[in-house]
Amino acid sequence: MLMVSTAFLIFYPSRTQCVNHSQKTPDAFETITTDSQLKQLVLKLAGHTHLAFDTEFVSEHTYRSQLCLIQVAAPNTLAVIDTLKVVELDSFWRLLTEPGRTTVVHAGREEMGFILHAIGMRPSSLFDVQLAAGLVDHDYPSGYASIVRRFLNLPTNKGETRTDWRQRPLSPAQLEYAVDDVRHLEQLWQTLQDKLEASGRSLWMEAEMATWQDDVEESFLRKRWRRVSGLNGLSRRELAVARELWHWRDSIAESRDMPPKRVLRDDLLVELCKRKSADERQIGAIRGMQRSDLKHIVHGLSDAIAKGLAIPEAECPGGERHRAPPPQLAMLGQFLSTAIAGVCRQMHIAPALVGTAADMRDLLAYKLGYFSDNDPVPILAAGWREQMVGSLVDDLLAGRASLRISDIHSPDPLTIERSPELPVPLVVDNKESN
Repeated sequence: MLMVSTAFLIFYPSRTQCVNHSQKTPDAFETITTDSQLKQLVLKLAGHTHLAFDTEFVSEHTYRSQLCLIQVAAPNTLAVIDTLKVVELDSFWRLLTEPGRTTVVHAGREEMGFILHAIGMRPSSLFDVQLAAGLVDHDYPSGYASIVRRFLNLPTNKGETRTDWRQRPLSPAQLEYAVDDVRHLEQLWQTLQDKLEASGRSLWMEAEMATWQDDVEESFLRKRWRRVSGLNGLSRRELAVARELWHWRDSIAESRDMPPKRVLRDDLLVELCKRKSADERQIGAIRGMQRSDLKHIVHGLSDAIAKGLAIPEAECPGGERHRAPPPQLAMLGQFLSTAIAGVCRQMHIAPALVGTAADMRDLLAYKLGYFSDNDPVPILAAGWREQMVGSLVDDLLAGRASLRISDIHSPDPLTIERSPELPVPLVVDNKESN
């Protein structure tokens, strides 16, 4: 049988001209639509110690994001894998896990999720240019186009942002837009690596990538019911009901291949927790539960609520993990985080990457004795963040530094000044109130 390859190449200067392999230029890319083409691409990529990739996917209609395209860049190689035609992708995913190969991404949360779901493994060495940019610049999280402009002074393709990537055929313009998302990743990686080394933050980047991957893996492979919006303020019993409802909702969503919130919205889930009633008539009487499709799941809701109500009190989630800090710490956390943000910008690091006002509150509570030995160390009290922030807070609490208003017209009017001669330390009373 005569086999005709459907791969084609696009000559980038004209944006529309099709060429064959013998006419390949540095800006040309190939589309991969068959297993044999993917095999050849993987063999080619295996000869490189690094590669970059990105994906196009649709997430609003299914339980898990639907992968539609994989864009790949390596030295002298640009390719787009049509994942609606090439469905056996394990050889590509496993390529990324081989020791000695660096995988470059931008905001690669979904990309890592696809790898984890496919083969249950991580890339051997992952470099996210969004995180790296935050460690050497004051903006995070930053979009790909913004990073390319800032660090490479190059334009990017701004079209096709509303494409439904499930539709076929894709136009040359759509494919060009997709491949543009990886076209500059290798150069960004090299540029940001140099900046990290020059600033002495290469080890910070390695630590941040390891922690980030741990968090992403936990998010994709473990059930994180506490992410339901509106749980703050619920009692331990209500949280027990929320946990059971979350697991019930998640199992229904997975079996129907639909987004969990399409099964039951978060606000309705929280309202059911507050009602603490497994009676099907009371469940059905809640405003918003009158949808015809919800009537078919009332029995499942009732069972989940009953299960949460039957859990022994000692096994209910929630409760204080440590002594409750005084409310003043929330105010001080906000105040200090504003000052620390100014320090971050002076050091060319993104404040949003360092931590939030809540993180600063937790750091103060930790240093003032409100955490027990079994509590996890706050994010600002460990690793590179401790090096950057921890000593400053120690000096403020011990009176070796002061916080003052400098130039009120400055974007960062609060200034931290170290002074060992300060007579009055900054102290927060950590005694329990009567």
